Amino acid sequence: MNLLARYRDRHTGTPLAQMLHFEFWRALWAVLLLVFWRYRIYGRNRVPPTGSLLIVANHQSYLDSGAVGVAVGPRHSDSVAREGLFKNPVFGRLISSLYAFPVREDGGGDTRAIKETLARLKQGRAVIIFPEGSRTHDGSVGEFKRGAAVIVKRAKCPVLPVAVEGAYDAWPRGARAPSLFGTRVSASIGRPIPHDELMADGPDAALERLRGEVDALRLDLRRRIREASFGSYPPPGPGDAPATGDPSGGG
Repeated sequence: MNLLARYRDRHTGTPLAQMLHFEFWRALWAVLLLVFWRYRIYGRNRVPPTGSLLIVANHQSYLDSGAVGVAVGPRHSDSVAREGLFKNPVFGRLISSLYAFPVREDGGGDTRAIKETLARLKQGRAVIIFPEGSRTHDGSVGEFKRGAAVIVKRAKCPVLPVAVEGAYDAWPRGARAPSLFGTRVSASIGRPIPHDELMADGPDAALERLRGEVDALRLDLRRRIREASFGSYPPPGPGDAPATGDPSGGG
């Protein structure tokens, strides 16, 4: 296989010009993450280089899509984004060109977004989803919605757990803009889980396992950041506690 063909395998079915456009914006975002938040990535070698891949991550802030997209590079990735971000025609066009597609914001199951996710996976792409459905209120990992279980069950492809930590402190929910200095952001990539292994005990157990694995990665990142900053940050808070409760969003 020649070099160009291997490059095209990073994002199946996408024109070369659009792939280069994506590479430019991802490289720019990587620089910004490094300069302002000393961005670190752990476990990048675990990312499968080709083939359908569902990437499941926690949702701390508006920084997450870019942070996860940079973390799984050189693989290109599609991602869900809340519907409201597409209302601005300029910004909506930009994120669409970066393989994003909308998901409804009311917290319910969005059939259209689920179908679009499955369609892109069927093409052999990597797709990032945030099963919490919205950004965390306190830095901890919230409930995983049942729509994610539907996707996991029907995708029939490996699932890659990824955690982001520090993004909540950099840009907490309710803040109009991020803090550009004084915080650190990191991402950690887990082991790809084969579909049959993940679904062995049913979709609810699969969702519970994914939430647990993402949170374990996040807590390890929290420890790493504290060690690197000599305990300066992140500050103590709800994010120090492991995820508890019903991970499927039921009850």
